[in-house]
Amino acid sequence: MKVAVFSSKPYDVEYLNKANNNAYELTFFEARLTESTVLLAKDHDIVCCFVNDVVNATVLISLQEFGIKMIAMRCAGYNNVDVKIANKLGIDVCHVPRYSPYAVAEHAVGLILDLNRNIHRAHHRVREGDFSLQGLLGFDLHGKTVGVIGTGMIGEIFAKIMMGFGCKILAHAPERNQSLIDAGATYVELNQLFADSDIVTLHCPLLPQTHHIINASSI
Repeated sequence: MKVAVFSSKPYDVEYLNKANNNAYELTFFEARLTESTVLLAKDHDIVCCFVNDVVNATVLISLQEFGIKMIAMRCAGYNNVDVKIANKLGIDVCHVPRYSPYAVAEHAVGLILDLNRNIHRAHHRVREGDFSLQGLLGFDLHGKTVGVIGTGMIGEIFAKIMMGFGCKILAHAPERNQSLIDAGATYVELNQLFADSDIVTLHCPLLPQTHHIINASSI
């Protein structure tokens, strides 16, 4: 089987080759998969794509003509793939079921700490020999209310980390997570979450129901 790997970076080459162990013939392309680069997939059996690749109807029709049997997304999201057209054309689509939920949740917490305490600005200021605190002061997370939209595995882990900071958790999701309720979270309607939260975090997939969930009204 020959696999065309689009949007490949040096770390993709390193780790995919290591995981592949010569089972498949991998061809790495730095270019994104688009209507203008789809020709690169010719003479392959599978295309491996990432978040910024374009896998629309036009691209899919070309892939079918080249004999492509599968689109393997090396990411959890697949909103950039026209799955309905792929199904009609007989092209299978697979994706990463999930990343490490702890890694994603912990990264979100790191972003909150960075934005709150202006660590990114302080880093540049210190490099220039400026140790002033003007404009860098944040607020204590302890006692604040954090609104968590989406309480699957990542949202649950994130919420429990923030509870460790002493935060109150308001949650909103299509289905309630009993483990999170048992830990002390309160499920509320979306409007109440926006109104009562000091911090809002999103841990939900991009769907028609969640598209632009942060908008002029919610802000």
